[in-house]
Amino acid sequence: MSKAMGSFNTSLGGRFILVGFSDWPQLEPIFFIYILIFYSLTLFGNTTIIALSQMDLRLHTPMYFFLSHLSFLDLCYTTSTVPQLLINLRGLDRTISYGGCVAQLFIFLALGSTESLLLVVMAFDRYAAVCRPLHYTTIMHPVLCQALAIVSWMGGLLNSLIQTSLMMAMPLCGHRMNHFLCEMPVFLKLACEDTEGTEAKMFVARVVIVAVPAMLILGSYAQIARAVLKVKSMTACRKATGTCGSHLLVVSLFYGSATYTYLQPKNSYSESKGKFVALFYSIITPMLNPLIYTLRNKDVKGALWRVLGRATATG
Repeated sequence: MSKAMGSFNTSLGGRFILVGFSDWPQLEPIFFIYILIFYSLTLFGNTTIIALSQMDLRLHTPMYFFLSHLSFLDLCYTTSTVPQLLINLRGLDRTISYGGCVAQLFIFLALGSTESLLLVVMAFDRYAAVCRPLHYTTIMHPVLCQALAIVSWMGGLLNSLIQTSLMMAMPLCGHRMNHFLCEMPVFLKLACEDTEGTEAKMFVARVVIVAVPAMLILGSYAQIARAVLKVKSMTACRKATGTCGSHLLVVSLFYGSATYTYLQPKNSYSESKGKFVALFYSIITPMLNPLIYTLRNKDVKGALWRVLGRATATG
């Protein structure tokens, strides 16, 4: 660890200072309140989707199976950062150990990478539902669904392991991180030697996990759009547009922010802007996902009323 840390300042006992939003002290109490509310809504919304998908037999379909995985990912994603951020905003402790920072980076990257792959799987599911409706149940067999979910999780863990290992080999100088979490672009800013070779390898890994899935999703939706344009029934067209539109909106939010953070050169990355972008995709997006998928979704609304009806009848 000492080699990787290079001339890392040891006066803090091998700890980083997470600056967070301390540059705007007057905004920290406001941020604390809103982030706590958003985090509570995220926990409630995603837990509700997971519970409904398990409790209502009509939601035992591939679409809601993958949506449950996405909700679980979002729960873990926010929980890996928000508690630390809330402590930071209260000014109770703005430091984090080197080991804790690496652990947070690994978990954050693993969950984000898994979500990137899972969104591809969900796009494939929508492609099969719209473009191959007669063979949908055969294609999206439960065994295949389980396999695709496992591949998404394993692929995310592998990508995170590769990038975290490469980062740990970098010598780091300084201990001040202008961020509220341990994120890859901030680590790269602390590198005190020429690390172009390592950064190039990490960039290739990020392209594979961000750009390639985004292109696959665009390809799937190009085929879906072509199939929808051939449909003469307006009812079927609206149904296809409704189910795919929610997923496409989530994809846009996720890959838009991920592209800004991970696919731009180190020298052009703005730490101040990066904090607010990270705030968006680590807190706001996980809170919005349940709303996006349920506001216009009759299946989820119906499942909610049925579960509440059974609970009321039992009570």
